Amino acid sequence: MPQFPTPSTLVAMAVIGLTIPASLSAADYYVYYGSPNGGATNGLYLGHFDSDTGVLTTPKLAAQAEGPSFFTIAADGKHLYTCYEKAGKVAAYAIDAKTGDLKLLDVQSSGGQGPCHISLDKTNHFAFVANYDSGSVAVLPIKDDGSLGEIISSDQHKGGGVNPTRQEGPHAHCVIVDPSNKFVLCTDLGNDKIYVYPLNKDGTLAAEGRMTGVLKPGSGPRHLLFNPNGKVLYCINEMGGSVTAFNWDGATGALTEFQTISTLPADFKDPNTDAELAIHPNGKFLYASARGHDSVAVFSIDPKTSGLTLVQDAPVGGKTPRYIGFDPSGKWMIAGHQGSDTAVIFSVDAKTGQITPKSGSTIKAPAPICMLFLPVPGK
Repeated sequence: MPQFPTPSTLVAMAVIGLTIPASLSAADYYVYYGSPNGGATNGLYLGHFDSDTGVLTTPKLAAQAEGPSFFTIAADGKHLYTCYEKAGKVAAYAIDAKTGDLKLLDVQSSGGQGPCHISLDKTNHFAFVANYDSGSVAVLPIKDDGSLGEIISSDQHKGGGVNPTRQEGPHAHCVIVDPSNKFVLCTDLGNDKIYVYPLNKDGTLAAEGRMTGVLKPGSGPRHLLFNPNGKVLYCINEMGGSVTAFNWDGATGALTEFQTISTLPADFKDPNTDAELAIHPNGKFLYASARGHDSVAVFSIDPKTSGLTLVQDAPVGGKTPRYIGFDPSGKWMIAGHQGSDTAVIFSVDAKTGQITPKSGSTIKAPAPICMLFLPVPGK
C-alpha cells in the first residue's frame, strides 16, 4: 500500500503538541512521518531538517493514531487529513498556525476496508479515499471548519487479475484529481485498471460516466502522478516493476498509453514490488522506488514528448523504500525504508537528476511510509 504525496503537497504539516523554536532559520523544516506498525510505535513522528546542510534529525513520536498510513495537507496549510488504515477510518486535524500543533476535529468511516490513500480536490472542499482491501473509492465533504462530513459518493470496483495471490479481487490504491479538477482517477492493483470518473460540482462521482485505462495483465498499478505540463500521466506498477506513461486528454478524460519502462536492471530476477513516484521540482526528472531491489530508478523527462529515459539506478540505502520525496528546495531527496526502520537524505544534481547519499544522514525512523516537510511558520 502507498505512500504518494506530490511536490505540490509539500507545503505544510504538523503534529500534536509541538512548539516551533523561535531561533530556527528559513532553511529549517520539520519532517513528519506516518508509522502504521501498531502498539506503542503506532502514530505520527516528527523530526527536523536543515535544507542548507541536509542534516536530518531522528524523529520522535508526536501523536499516537490508529495506523496512519498516508496523509495530505490542505493547500492553505491549515488542515491535515490522514487514513487510519487498520481501522477503516479517515481523520481530520486542524493545524495551529503559530505552534504547528494538531487538534483532532473528527473521524469518519472510509466506506471500506484498508484505506491507504487520501487526497483533496483543488478547491479543498472534498476528500477522496482509496480503500485497498475492499477495492472501493469514496468521497467525503470538507466542512467550513475543516472537519470531514459523512461519505457523499462512492464506487465499488469489481473483478480481479491474473495473479491469484495479489489479484483475487479489486484493490483500489491511489486516488487523485486531474489538473483541471474535472476528473478523479483511481488505480486498482487488483484488476490492472485506472478508473477515470467525471467529478460533479457537488463532489459526487459520475460513476455512470466512468472510463478505464487498462494496463498489461499482472502490472498491479499503484500510484499516479501528473507531469507538471498536465498533459501526461505516469503510473508506477507495483507488480510489474515498471512505469507507464499515458497521454491525458483533459477534455474527455481519455488515457492513451505511449510508453512502459522498467524500473529494474534486466538481470534482476528476485521478488520486487515497486512503490512510489516523485517528480523533481524542476519538472525534468522522475523517480521511482523499488522494494526488493531496494533502489531508486532516475529517469529524465523528454521536454517535448514527456517520455522517460533511464539515467541512474541508485541503491536507496535501506530496505523496502516505500516512500521517496523532495524537500521544497529540490536540493535533497528523502527516502523512507519500511523494512529497516530508517530514513536517508540524498543530494540531488538538478542538471543530471542523479542522486548521491549524504554521508552520515541515515537516521532511525519506525517504518516510515509517508513523509512531508513543513516550513517553519513565519520564517
